[in-house]
Amino acid sequence: MKITYYGHSCLGIQIKDINILVDPFISGNEKASHIDMDKIEADYILVTHAHEDHTLDVEAIAKRTGAVIVSNYEIVVHYQNLGLKGHPMNHGGSWEFDFGKLKYVNAIHSSSFPDGTYGGNPGGFVIQSEKTIYIAGDTALNYDMRLIGKRFDLDLAVLPIGDNFTMGPEDAIQASRYVDCDQILGCHYDTFGYIEIDKPRAKAKFDSKLKKLILLDIGESMDV
Repeated sequence: MKITYYGHSCLGIQIKDINILVDPFISGNEKASHIDMDKIEADYILVTHAHEDHTLDVEAIAKRTGAVIVSNYEIVVHYQNLGLKGHPMNHGGSWEFDFGKLKYVNAIHSSSFPDGTYGGNPGGFVIQSEKTIYIAGDTALNYDMRLIGKRFDLDLAVLPIGDNFTMGPEDAIQASRYVDCDQILGCHYDTFGYIEIDKPRAKAKFDSKLKKLILLDIGESMDV
């Protein structure tokens, strides 16, 4: 399983010959200006919630690639009304896709489209395939994360660490304990002023708790 970081909370996940894109926000991110969005492949687009910094490029990429949009019911219906393909889910539900099993899990945040349209309840995803990864989405620390640690044997947890709108590093460390995963890929940080962090300090905090915080450069990839 190969993961590429496209900035903010946008990830590309390659599982064999299948490409999954998570929360595409590239064209509006100045820090990702070197990323050619037209070269990104997607068979599926996973959307955690409706905020613009997670959905800005969903429509353009889905139209170009024919990707299936996977999210909560309200978000999928929104895109289906635009003529795009979608697979609706809701909290606690799972589905066997050709890349593996996907479960839609709880997140504590808000969710609305830029025009104020209701975007359903925010969520996260657990992908069970060659490896098992938890994508938390934008969320506060919450006790439900303990259920993920009890239910799944995670190889990687993708957690927001930018604070202000989501968890910061300290809460993300506690979340890593709850989900029982020592390897954390940080996201939702540094894109704009409210969520800028001291990266060396954040890494040191994780190190002090015997956790590994991975902060990829935009466009950089890792194998899981």
